[in-house]
Amino acid sequence: MKLNCEGCAGCCIDWRPLAEAPSEHERRGPGEPLDDAYNLVPLTRDEVARFVERGFGDALTPRLWRVDRETPGVVVDGVRIAAVDGRPAFFVGFRKPPKPVGPFETERHWLRSCVFLDPETLQCRIHGTDSYPDECAAYPSHNLDLGVETECERVEAEHGGNRLLDDAPEGSAGLLLGPQAIGAKVFAYPDPDELAGTVDRMRRDALTATDRAAFVGVAVGSSPGSLSVNEDRTAAATAEVLDADSWVGRAIDEWVDAAGTEGSLATDPPNADAVEVARGAPETPGWDAVAGERHPDGSLGENG
Repeated sequence: MKLNCEGCAGCCIDWRPLAEAPSEHERRGPGEPLDDAYNLVPLTRDEVARFVERGFGDALTPRLWRVDRETPGVVVDGVRIAAVDGRPAFFVGFRKPPKPVGPFETERHWLRSCVFLDPETLQCRIHGTDSYPDECAAYPSHNLDLGVETECERVEAEHGGNRLLDDAPEGSAGLLLGPQAIGAKVFAYPDPDELAGTVDRMRRDALTATDRAAFVGVAVGSSPGSLSVNEDRTAAATAEVLDADSWVGRAIDEWVDAAGTEGSLATDPPNADAVEVARGAPETPGWDAVAGERHPDGSLGENG
């Protein structure tokens, strides 16, 4: 699988405001996300635990889904949400604050972006480290395995160029579909009554730190292949998330305060190094520095 990722980051940002025909691929099928995040990367239980242990619990956020009457669910705050055996089902992924980014050779706009994306270089700050999620490293192989359109192809259709240079699937290892995903990537919140108010806040993009910590704690306390949740692990992880004060969380606050209307031009944005690197974010190498990783056709891929 060969990709041309330079100047793109289409899988890391919500670039729908820059598209003539923006995709709503995450809002198809039996479940519709309650949040409006684009391309949320589902983390595994072990990955969630690792981020919490390293003090990055404030980088994480949950996702719930609205479902119809034919789909297993439970009603909270007047919304029927997907459930497993009466327990609300959820993912955990990265938060996406607005950042001043200029993908696809466009001017810089305020677009919701992954917390770990350097808005200057459009490179991932944790790429190549042991924190880099498996889902990101495999992308877009899972889409190709399932015959689903990739973000690379959506970018090509809207902005031209060649992004997906080799569409040969690499196999479905780590895909985690079906029952094996329970407790490993799809988590089940033990008590739906505890989510009263939280579901409404998720719909309004107004989750609190306490809301997010509760979901992350349950994810860490979950057991792969099971609905059981260890209360001690859950409580400890929830407390760690509430105590988290990483560069990510502090940068999110500044980006939110500085941002203009979503999709608007970022005419005089704060310097990314001052917002993120000065707070402890690892720097990215820039594309010239990784020129040695270029493929024979001159393209460059970020994955892996």
